[in-house]
Amino acid sequence: MVTLEELQHAIASCRICRDCPAGGDAKRLPHEPRPVAYLSATARILIAGQAPGMKVHQSGIPFNDASGDRLRQWLNVGRDVFYDRSRFAIVPMGFCFPGYDAEGHDLPPRRECAPQWRWTVIAAMPQVELVLAIGQYAQTWHLGSRRRKTMTETVEHWRDFLLANTEGPKVLPLPHPSWRNTAWLKRNPWFEADVLPALRREVDRLTG
Repeated sequence: MVTLEELQHAIASCRICRDCPAGGDAKRLPHEPRPVAYLSATARILIAGQAPGMKVHQSGIPFNDASGDRLRQWLNVGRDVFYDRSRFAIVPMGFCFPGYDAEGHDLPPRRECAPQWRWTVIAAMPQVELVLAIGQYAQTWHLGSRRRKTMTETVEHWRDFLLANTEGPKVLPLPHPSWRNTAWLKRNPWFEADVLPALRREVDRLTG
């Protein structure tokens, strides 16, 4: 059994996407890896995001960007609470910035990361009571076959996951807080009206 500190160090040292990339050398991460994950022995909420963007890659601080600002607004917490590892663990599906596609958008999380680390990380934090599954990649992993066909349908049925789960942590699916989802938020006012109040109640309960 490794300690949480040893696991955090092992993640920080990980170079699997450079040294043994899925798909062979042509799929090698094109820059030096910088894994970003905040593990915790006491946090009761796990924020499961997608993968770091360039700003997070540069700073080494998760959600240290405009998406993080919006997420903190959703949670109704300041940076001091958000980055308090006794309250929040932050473990994305991919630990490293995956780079950009041909259109300048962030690529999906690296394929190597979740199979290598996720079960070990989740098992190392048995105190977690709530997983905030942000975006389709986190929802696919944490909800499995229970996930609906689209991200919108999954988030729309949030009660099925938050209220009905009896085994393991509860899961609350959320859209990604990226500015690219601003139009989605306008088209789906039920998210702000119904989901955010429930989210904030859970955050208050589990971080107070």
